[in-house]
Formats: sequence, structure tokens, C-alpha cells
Amino acid sequence: MHEYGIAYDIFATARKAALDNKAALVTIIHVDLGEVAMVNPEQVEFLFSVIAAEEPLFAGARLACRNVPAVGRCGCGYEGPETFVCPRCGALPELIQGREIVVTSVEIEVADSPAC
Repeated sequence: MHEYGIAYDIFATARKAALDNKAALVTIIHVDLGEVAMVNPEQVEFLFSVIAAEEPLFAGARLACRNVPAVGRCGCGYEGPETFVCPRCGALPELIQGREIVVTSVEIEVADSPAC
């Protein structure tokens, strides 16, 4: 079950970003999940919530997963959703999008700074 490792990596990435930016609370982690990344988004979201439950910085935090469609590109000039056989020439297109698993942004709340 590689979803646990993915969920943990998302958590660790968001935690580092939150601590680097002096967050009081993490609210939403935006993640792009490629269509052919072989990941179950529901499992990743569930496992993330289990991992984050132990960290007060993540109280109520949620993942916002966006599906990234697969896109292939062929030497003949074709670019589109076909990733196994080019519809123009029959060659194998190069997969240029759809495998990624990327934390795109982390929404945080910061504590009010005391006035000097």
C-alpha cells in the first residue's frame, strides 16, 4: 500500500512549509494527482487524516486533491489524451502529464503578532 508513503510525504512537505512560515494552523493542502500515477485519492486522503490527527498544527486540515489528466505527445505532432497509441501515426506517444503527485500549495493561518 504505497498510498501511506504518499500521504506521509504530503504531510511532511506541508509540515515543513507550515513551520518555515510560522503557521499556527494548517487548513488545506492542495495536491495534484496524476491520472496514471496509480494512486487512490480516497485512500491518500484517509491516510493523511490519520497521520495528521497526531499533530495539533493540522487540527481540521484537509487535502484538496485535483485530478491531472494524462496527456501524450508524439513525434508526428500529436498531443492529447491518447497515451498508448498515437491516433495519427500509430507510434507510442511520450507521457508528458499525468504521472505527477505534487503539493501545489498549503493554506495556513498565522498567529497575530503582538504590537511593539
